[in-house]
Parts: sequence; C-alpha cells; structure tokens
Amino acid sequence: MKNTKLSISLGGREVILETGMYAKQAHGSVITRSGDNVVLTTVVSSTNSSNLDFFPMTVEFQERFYATGKFPGGYFKREGGRPGEFNILTCRLIDRPLRPLFPEGYNFETQIVSTVLSSDGSYPCDILACIGASSAIHISDIPFGGPACTLRVAKINDKFVINPGLEEVQDSKMDMVIAGTSKGLLMVEGGAKFVSEDEILDALQFAHTSFAPVLEAQEELRKKVGVDKREFVPSKVDDSFRNTIEGELKDKVSGALKIKIKQDRYAEFDKVKDEALEKFVTSEDVETASVQKKDVLKVFEDLKYNLSRDMILSKRSRIDARKSDEIRPITCEAGLLPRAHGSGVFTRGETQVLAAITLGTSDDAQTIDTINGYVTKNFMLHYNFPPFCVGETGRLGGQSRREIGHGSLAERSLSAVLPSVDDFPYTIRLVSEVLESNGSS
Repeated sequence: MKNTKLSISLGGREVILETGMYAKQAHGSVITRSGDNVVLTTVVSSTNSSNLDFFPMTVEFQERFYATGKFPGGYFKREGGRPGEFNILTCRLIDRPLRPLFPEGYNFETQIVSTVLSSDGSYPCDILACIGASSAIHISDIPFGGPACTLRVAKINDKFVINPGLEEVQDSKMDMVIAGTSKGLLMVEGGAKFVSEDEILDALQFAHTSFAPVLEAQEELRKKVGVDKREFVPSKVDDSFRNTIEGELKDKVSGALKIKIKQDRYAEFDKVKDEALEKFVTSEDVETASVQKKDVLKVFEDLKYNLSRDMILSKRSRIDARKSDEIRPITCEAGLLPRAHGSGVFTRGETQVLAAITLGTSDDAQTIDTINGYVTKNFMLHYNFPPFCVGETGRLGGQSRREIGHGSLAERSLSAVLPSVDDFPYTIRLVSEVLESNGSS
C-alpha cells in the first residue's frame, strides 16, 4: 500500500490530504485531517450509463459518535436511521458546488460519502468534508472539471478569518461558506450581522484568493496518484434531426411560454411534447425508438430553456409575459387560524404560504444529541412543501432534504432579528405550509 500525503497551511492551521491507504476499492478516497479532526471521503461512480435525463449524484455526510469518545443517545446506541438536520445541510453544502463541475450529459450514478472519524469539537469538519470530496473526485478516474475549494469566512475584530473555530464564529460579524475554482465562485451561503455590500464583496475576494493552496494541493495529489480520467463522450443529437424538430416546435413552445396560468402553461407544454413524440419517434425497432424519444425530449427541453432565456435577457419579458419590472399581485392576511398563537397567509401570484406560530416555555426547546454534545434550540422554523402545492400526487411523511434546506435558510434569516435567550427565555416554533408554488416559496 502506497500512502500519498500533502500538507498545506489554511487559516494558520495545518490541513493534510492523504490517500492510498484506506477504502481503496472506492474510485476515489481521501483522508482530510486538521489537528485531531479526521474525515474520510469516498466517491464511487458507476461504469454503466443510466437512462436518466439528469445527473444521479447522491451525497452522504455521517458523524460517528466514537469520533469524540461518546455513546449515541437513545435506546439502540447505534448511529443510523434518518440523518440529522446538520448532516443534511452538510450534504447539500458538499453537493451544490461539485454538481456543476461534472460534464454536461454525464448520467452515471455517483455517490459521495463523507464520514467524520475524529473530531475535537473546535474545527469545522463540514469544510474538511467539502475539501475531501473535491479531492477524492479529482484524483479518481471520474470525469470532473475541478478541483474545487470550499472555505468558511468570518470577520472577527475587523479581520477576515479562514475556517474559524466553532466558538470563534460566535463573535463574528459574518459566517459565510464560499466555494469555487481558480476561475471563479460556485456557491455562496451564509449570514451576516448588518454588514455593508463592500464588506461582503471583500469577503468573496478574500475567499477566492485563499483557495489557491487547496487547489494546488489537489492538483499535486492528482499528479502523484497518476490515475487517468475515464473517457466520456456525451451523446449528441444529430444536427439535421435537431433542426427539424426545432423548426416544428419553436413557435408552439414560444406561445406556451407566454401563458400566464402555470397549470395551463404546463398542459400546453405536455401537448406540444406529445405531438412531437408522435411525429418524430418513427422507428419500429425498440432500441432505435428509445434513442429517438430521448433525442426529441432533449431538443424540447433545450428549446424551452433557450427560448425562455432569450425572452428574459433580450426581450425583457418574463415567462408568463410579465415585464421585467412587473411584480405579481401580492396579498397578505393575518389571524386566519383561531387557535394558533399567530398565523398569516402570504400570496404572490400563484405562490401561497400559510405560516402558523406557537409560543412555548423553555421546556419546549429542542435538544439535539450531536457528537460534540447536546445542542438546545429555542427557535425552530419548519418548512413543508406537499405535492398538492404544485398540482401533483406524492408520498407524505418525513421531510425531503430540500424542505430541510429551505427551512434552515428562512430560520437563519429570522433568528438574526429575534431577542437572545437571556432576554426572551421562551421557545418559538414557526411552521410554513406551502399551499401553492410557482417560484419563490
């Protein structure tokens, strides 16, 4: 077994990238260390193409309680089951900047798994997982447009700090997670305590400059490992076939894009699509017909994308024929629910959300068992997005990662303007029920 290791200085702390000793049957495997923090990240990508028209990548982030010498809470004393909110948010943090770096049309099932093996409770293991994920993909044979780097930026005593400790963040004016490549930024997420736009721009520039050692280390690690990328040639629709379909559908798709009511617009899209499939899928051979169907659907979706983009950028018209400065009708209603402690309905066009609030005592606070100890939450915002809000059927029960992510964003924005626990020793639960959705829920 050959161990390959690189050390870099990041925010005044040593970060070590290591590969070659562990999880060698994965297509890419990297141990990321900083102090007593150790995160193992692996990536595997199927060698068989799927029939899906999207990139089927899943990301998992696991914390092991032995990482801090603790027993898991509960009866079974074992990790597993549904991941906690922090784990889900970290999965999304890893996923978002990496997904666009895979080649267009790559539909091979791919899975990234980051596991926290050791944690001292002071350094952000989610950032180590993000760096480890990019490193694992970059040194593998999987096609990838990276490397990428993800960093947390804080501003403490008027100085920018890279990857501050968990306690240091509490004294920061901002807490931002920024990801990108040497060419530019891929993702920005975070919050700040009433800072200026110039400070935010300075933070973005500071982060991008700080990417360099991490990106260089990943490139060096890849050279030392020496694995060639597998060949991938995206499927291409024949130009003649594409031009024929576009000529037939262009006016119909343009007309559908101008329909104001969402369900009517979608119904027209379905009608145009069905007519195109009936006309252009002509082969009696099953395999050839399947390829023709796939090509027709791709041309249809590309045409929809390009025409809607052209409407907005060139003609300054929205998809539903609104002008660029025209806002959908807005209505607000308060006190809808007689028994809730507070309620309100906000409607904008075809998007509608009912919010209900409950005030409780400190005994109602949520206690979360984490590898770094128990965390208490006195404010919770839960976002629900049932299938009926977009006119669809679906399974109810449990929350999707999207619901967890959207709820967390809204929760962070409101928690910034709530009084501290010392001044307001109560518990607040706010539930947002999406009743209709046509964007901006």
